[in-house]
Amino acid sequence: MSQSKVDNLTDSLMKNLHELVDVNTIIGDPINVADGTVIIPVSKVSFGFASGGTDFPNKKPNSANELFGGGSGGGVSITPIAFLVVSNGEVKILHIATSSNTADKMVNMVPDVIDKVSSIISKTTAEKKVKEEKAE
Repeated sequence: MSQSKVDNLTDSLMKNLHELVDVNTIIGDPINVADGTVIIPVSKVSFGFASGGTDFPNKKPNSANELFGGGSGGGVSITPIAFLVVSNGEVKILHIATSSNTADKMVNMVPDVIDKVSSIISKTTAEKKVKEEKAE
């Protein structure tokens, strides 16, 4: 088989996939809102490809022409999964993809859990401060 022809197929396929998928596909361009909020889209990108080829025997004796057949193909899947929202010095993540397994669900819950724990700690600290002020 002519290795350079298979290499050419693979190189061409990779070049075209590279043009489709870059960092701006995963982390999108920021969107500025009038109130100063910045929204940044986040996507999951999956892709796959295959290529191959073969030499065919030439029926003409003493022919220098090689008969080569080959092909390549690929596919890309881009799925929006979240938005990063930057507002008033705070960053929040808004998930838009549904979780399909327990691990995903737990990871998606982490920001909400942190917010709730912080709220409870702040509330408890404020209540202690009020009690201390009343005791004085």
